Amino acid sequence: MDKILIVVTNHAALGTRGKKTGLWLRELTDFYHEVKDEFDIDIVSTSKQRVPLDPRSLLAVLTDKTTRGYYLDDELMDRLKRPLVPDEVDGDDYAAIYFAGGHGTMWDFPENKGLQELTRKIYENGGIVSAVCHGPSALPNVQLSDGRYLLAGHVVTGFSNREEKMMRLFKDTPFSLEDKLRERGTLYKQAAMPLSKCVVLSGRLITGQNPASSKGVALKLKEQWHWIKKDRKLGNVD
Repeated sequence: MDKILIVVTNHAALGTRGKKTGLWLRELTDFYHEVKDEFDIDIVSTSKQRVPLDPRSLLAVLTDKTTRGYYLDDELMDRLKRPLVPDEVDGDDYAAIYFAGGHGTMWDFPENKGLQELTRKIYENGGIVSAVCHGPSALPNVQLSDGRYLLAGHVVTGFSNREEKMMRLFKDTPFSLEDKLRERGTLYKQAAMPLSKCVVLSGRLITGQNPASSKGVALKLKEQWHWIKKDRKLGNVD
């Protein structure tokens, strides 16, 4: 069975006002639910410490049956208690990488060399790079073997400035994700209505704008991997 590497944050502090952050739970569980039957899944973080969950994301445990089921799933939660780290996995083993969001990613994803190397290797091996919400913060600094930035020339999305301001968290983040994505020579796309679904496919790069886009990213990844495998069987060069 092909494998997917899911990457989650290990950063729990939001800005300087003492707010808590971490992984946005449904950005893990919505994606996981859609791919778990077709892929083996490993979960990696930037530290071996227990993955913090954004307290605001836990409302879904009360309101969504599927999220609640995974929150009570000891096997999945144990993986968040003892996550792998980049040095413990090999990019050659994976068909795709997925960066789940949560504001914590804005601190520990952008400069992590291990994550950058895993992303580069998976992409250059013909795999898929995907991310949702604040997860795309992992991508602007990824460079390919020829020195080009991974994002250059792609159409992408991620948590927008409008959404950040609606959440009243724009001043608590270390940078604007939307602006950073634009700086890498991308065409940035967003939904007409903030917090509504927006999934963008650009070659083998798939990005989602916000939590509502997590399932769509997973479905698009499955669809694209199907076509990639079909092309390989036919002898087409990726």
